[in-house]
Amino acid sequence: MTTTDTSVQEPGKLRDLPSSNILNTGVKRREVLAWAMYDFANSGYTTVVITTVFSTYFVSVVAQNKDWATLAFTFALSVSYLAVMLTMPALGAQADATAGKRRLLFTSTLGCVLSTAALYFAAPGAVVLALVLLAVSNYCYCVGESVVAAFLPELAQPHAFGRVSGWGWGFGYFGGMLALGLSLALVSWASEMGREAPDYVPWIMLLTAAIFALAAIPSFCFLQERSKPTRRPSIVWWRRLHHAWVETGGHFRDFRLLLICGAFYHAGISVVVTLAAVYANQAMGFTLAQTMAMVFTVNIAAAAGALLFGYMQDRIGHKPALGITLLGWMAMVLVAWAAVEVWVFWIAAVLAGLCMGTSQSAGRAMVGAFAPAGRTAEFYSLWTFAVQLAAVVGPLCYGIITWVTSGNHRLALLCTGLFFVAGLLVLTRLDFARGQTVRDTVR
Repeated sequence: MTTTDTSVQEPGKLRDLPSSNILNTGVKRREVLAWAMYDFANSGYTTVVITTVFSTYFVSVVAQNKDWATLAFTFALSVSYLAVMLTMPALGAQADATAGKRRLLFTSTLGCVLSTAALYFAAPGAVVLALVLLAVSNYCYCVGESVVAAFLPELAQPHAFGRVSGWGWGFGYFGGMLALGLSLALVSWASEMGREAPDYVPWIMLLTAAIFALAAIPSFCFLQERSKPTRRPSIVWWRRLHHAWVETGGHFRDFRLLLICGAFYHAGISVVVTLAAVYANQAMGFTLAQTMAMVFTVNIAAAAGALLFGYMQDRIGHKPALGITLLGWMAMVLVAWAAVEVWVFWIAAVLAGLCMGTSQSAGRAMVGAFAPAGRTAEFYSLWTFAVQLAAVVGPLCYGIITWVTSGNHRLALLCTGLFFVAGLLVLTRLDFARGQTVRDTVR
């Protein structure tokens, strides 16, 4: 890999570097496109299965609107997130030790595609089958999301992490919109034919799995494994997790601060991703059609934010860029909390989309800036641990607040803003230049 002297200053402040000098030696643009195609491929899963179609279908049809239906759905997701938290550090370290990121990416992709397709059999009353397949598919999705992120430092120069990460996130949102758009077309056609949800939702699951499988093919055809095997000894998962956490408190203390910061602000993001439709319905009275339109709007704004803000991130620096997005999240929470009229809530939705694309892209780029050569999968697996911890804590806190306050969704959303405040406070303690210096001196 070609290296650039970025150990003592933020990548975006290297004004003398030509704009075309963004990829490492030997990396072709088609390989970066193939890497971004994986974000395009897997975004349909979260958009269709987690956020919109299957979540509603499970509660209303599979679980037949039982009181425990929503809790069961979130519990299955929490189990999968917990499994990712406990196993991903060891999987990442093993992938580094054997230079096996592509192999792990393929395995996790195959697992997600097959288990998503198997949701076809989640008929009314098949609660256990649906929950098991949901947990397995989400686990495999999260593993793949972590592994593909670890390729970023192998593809891009350090000063271009922001824009290249933004390409992937931005392209990915278009994949989500494609899957959702085709699913809505299928719903409209089936509804006109007089079909009920059990007749067409299973086919939507097959469609989502097929889009994932086909769109991921370029990633496995053109994405190369450039890292060399580290041959670090294998350690059981709990010792690997403990060792990694202890190590981040020593040499990599700025990376630990980034993990804590990411855990806080991703807890807030997870609330938006998981419960935006619920809030729109319960607090704003949105219909299903309005909710679908809102999801499209959020995805468009997120794509624009990720694509455009990546360039700004490389120019002004990773830390200031992430700080700006966290301020944007705080503004979004306040606007949504105060919104009474629908048009005001639409403003909040656009802000959420812009902030979502930029903050997720910024975090992935910062991990790449801190990860030592040969240990990218391990560092990204620790980032995944923090993100999945947030995915459990954020929605759980929201649910507890609505339960205690007898359904006060506005107060629950306002309290969610505290996650972004905490993330910003932790970010102020992070020394980016020091973290990069450690990256270049410690292996």
